[in-house]
Amino acid sequence: MVRVPFRAAASRLRRRPRPAGPTGPLRATASRPWVRVPVLLLVVVAGAWLGLLVVGSVRAPVGPMDTTMTLRPSVSGGTKINVSPLGALRLDSHIAPVRLDVDVDQLDPERSQALVKHPERLSGLQDEVTGDVAAGARELALRSCVAVVTGATALGLVVYRRPRRALAAGGLALALLAASGVSAYATWNPKSVLEPKFSGLLSSAPSVVGDARSIVTDFDVYQQELARLVTNVTKLYDATSTLPVYRPDPATIRALHVSDIHLNPAAWHIIASLVEQYGIDVIIDSGDTMDHGTAAENGFLDPAADLGAPYVWVRGNHDSAVTQAYLAKLKNVHVLDEGGAVDVAGLRVAGTGDPQFTPDRSRPTGGKASERLAGMRLASALRDQRRAGTPVDIAVAHDPNAARETDGTVPLVLAGHVHHRVNELLPLGTRLKVEGSTGGGGLRAVQNEKPEKVHASVLYLDRTTRHLQAWDEITLGGLGLTTAEVSRHLPEENLEEPEGGPEGKPKEKTEEKGDDPDKEPASSPPPTPSP
Repeated sequence: MVRVPFRAAASRLRRRPRPAGPTGPLRATASRPWVRVPVLLLVVVAGAWLGLLVVGSVRAPVGPMDTTMTLRPSVSGGTKINVSPLGALRLDSHIAPVRLDVDVDQLDPERSQALVKHPERLSGLQDEVTGDVAAGARELALRSCVAVVTGATALGLVVYRRPRRALAAGGLALALLAASGVSAYATWNPKSVLEPKFSGLLSSAPSVVGDARSIVTDFDVYQQELARLVTNVTKLYDATSTLPVYRPDPATIRALHVSDIHLNPAAWHIIASLVEQYGIDVIIDSGDTMDHGTAAENGFLDPAADLGAPYVWVRGNHDSAVTQAYLAKLKNVHVLDEGGAVDVAGLRVAGTGDPQFTPDRSRPTGGKASERLAGMRLASALRDQRRAGTPVDIAVAHDPNAARETDGTVPLVLAGHVHHRVNELLPLGTRLKVEGSTGGGGLRAVQNEKPEKVHASVLYLDRTTRHLQAWDEITLGGLGLTTAEVSRHLPEENLEEPEGGPEGKPKEKTEEKGDDPDKEPASSPPPTPSP
């Protein structure tokens, strides 16, 4: 008789519904009011950030450019304009917990051509760009409001499982975004455009384009330079649109070929930027990094160890044994000589140093004969390695005369020395690629009527076969020139529909100037190569 009431009471206790609301750690939080606010703020910020990531961006045309505008959480605020692969510039435009990111996706050829054909429209370009930015900002503000409210509400619903709390999170997110907008408006600094901070290849923009204040005073000159720059970029897009499509696979090996830096310190920054922008796996330098090869110049070589990729180097005719010994001690640097090889980034690279050291006027130079002899020794080493079961993928020599002697022993051979590009398919099947001066001629840049341009190339190689699939030629304007060009090329054997002669055979040899790398036509003198 006593147990029955007890069982009834226990049964009623089991059937009693659990209180609604959060469980576990969140239920413990609910019992401590002083913890609720930080947790709610965390939910609001995380939800708003996720909302901005998913839907918080807009595509907006700005003048002749197509851009993507996005709001990102930030401690210092400001504006970041990304111009891939050239780099970025930052503006201290406002102080707020949000940053405006503008990605320049592409330059529209039709709108650019309209500006080129009608230069008078440049006078109204500023108003057009201002209107486009304002329209894009309005659309971005509206989309961002929807994104933060949706993201915070959705995350609040997942965390709290109570619609009222979720709506509170969405409302708080909207209030925080509005407060950020008020802060940005109150601290807006239109003069920040006069003091941009450049990174990547654009870091040379102040010295190339000029100070923004001088542009304001010399607006006529600026209009002419802008028209010229738009023309060059438009030609670039026209050219690339007619090339066969090649999209490098993520697994593709990317090698950066540089040469003839000649003590130009700007070359190190350019190389580092290219390594970052293109995801370079290995840098191959075909020599003449120095100018006189003295021990006093050795400190110039230190950045080679910290460029973001392994650095493979051969001696040029301006690099001494002292230069070579110093580089060999640097970390991440591989010095090749006398046919020695190294396995790096999935490639086997072999090379030899230049047999001549021309700054030493007390010793007679051997000329082409000594270069060809060095090339023959390199070719012999390549054959030995192939017989040993370790075939070389890329050979490197400084002088093209030495490089040509490796024909038939390696798929690809790289060289420099002549300060202009050569692309030649040799008779026995080896492809010779000669790079121009990555230092723009270095100290010799002002010896010619026009300053030398800066040259480098990105080589795309199949990771399985390690054969060359395509290459990008990067050309930057020399002293005082405001040009930047990137052009993609495919080997003739990779073209689906080769163009060329009447029988459809591709052209096997191309040079930027002339037919012989050691002799240029008198009507168009080349940049002065290293003597």
